[in-house]
Amino acid sequence: MEKESSVTPWEVKGEVDYARLLREFGISPIKELPPQLKDEFLFRRGVIFAQRDLKQILSAIGSKKPFVMMTGMMPTGKFHIGHILVAKQMMLFQKLGAKLYIAVADIEAYLARTQSLETSRQIAINDYILNYIALGLNKENCEIYFQSSRSKNSEKANSFYRLQALLSRYVTFNEFKAIYGDISPGKMSAALLQAADMLHPQLPEFEGQIPVVVPVGIDQDPHLRLARDLSQRIKDYKFVQLSSTYNIFLPGLSGGKMSASDPSSYIALTDTEKEVEKKIKKYAFSGGKDTIAEHRKLGGNPDIDVCFQYLNLLFEEDDKKLASIYNNYKSGKMLSSELKDYTIKKINSFLKEHQKKREEAKKRLGEFIKLN
Repeated sequence: MEKESSVTPWEVKGEVDYARLLREFGISPIKELPPQLKDEFLFRRGVIFAQRDLKQILSAIGSKKPFVMMTGMMPTGKFHIGHILVAKQMMLFQKLGAKLYIAVADIEAYLARTQSLETSRQIAINDYILNYIALGLNKENCEIYFQSSRSKNSEKANSFYRLQALLSRYVTFNEFKAIYGDISPGKMSAALLQAADMLHPQLPEFEGQIPVVVPVGIDQDPHLRLARDLSQRIKDYKFVQLSSTYNIFLPGLSGGKMSASDPSSYIALTDTEKEVEKKIKKYAFSGGKDTIAEHRKLGGNPDIDVCFQYLNLLFEEDDKKLASIYNNYKSGKMLSSELKDYTIKKINSFLKEHQKKREEAKKRLGEFIKLN
């Protein structure tokens, strides 16, 4: 039986067919890496695998002209290793010269997930932002805000919410249904607010007309398509068309997308060494054979093995070492238990250092966002 598959901004179920979604959404795969990015881990490993209008961002990087990376967080669950993929993009583009705008989607969480604003605030500050800092977020050229409270500066706040209201004139209910499928008034409002998130850095009260890149998982592309369309329809402003990059999902322990609502599907950045070991050994989907003898004879399949994917996408930066693991596992020289043990060691080594940095980051939270 085929697994039911669904990919929307609010839910991902079943296997994700990236090739089909690229065709359906009109996204271009990254076939050849530009000079500025060919040595960067996220690009050479294919973590970032597709794009729209990335040339204008590369041009800004090459000529050292200003540009913005606009991103956000949905603070409805634990910060897990899957979230590191977008966090790494934030740090990468910040290093390349981007000003970061980071939206806390507390209004969307309220409308689409019925979560209170205060709960979203606490999760955002004490989990997401704390982990961003520990992962290397630079306070310079970085602005974090809540959708429910854009700015204490009235001119900036007014322009942001005015933009959301004006954008609603340029989209119809039928278009919402065509883009999103199942839609409700709350989700329509959240989608327009997301469009305002992506476009408002170009308002005169903020940066003015400027290239903006938005890094997303492919499930969030409906928001991108809506914002791109609206940016060219609205008569009140002139916007540089949005650019976007697309990263693959880090698979959940048992396959599919990692879900913050299912603790058995993810490894949190606060998990202990024993919790990591238990989760990997109990839940991680293996590409190995049923018996040692069969595995030695026929080899395993690293392409479907979750532990190998974690090494490939996050935890093994040495390309030669990764290639050796791939070949040894595929030939049967490396057993599934050995691959799991190696992955546990790599993840726990990372988490040990990260958790120290996370404790240190608590002292710096006030540098990034007002806490009271």
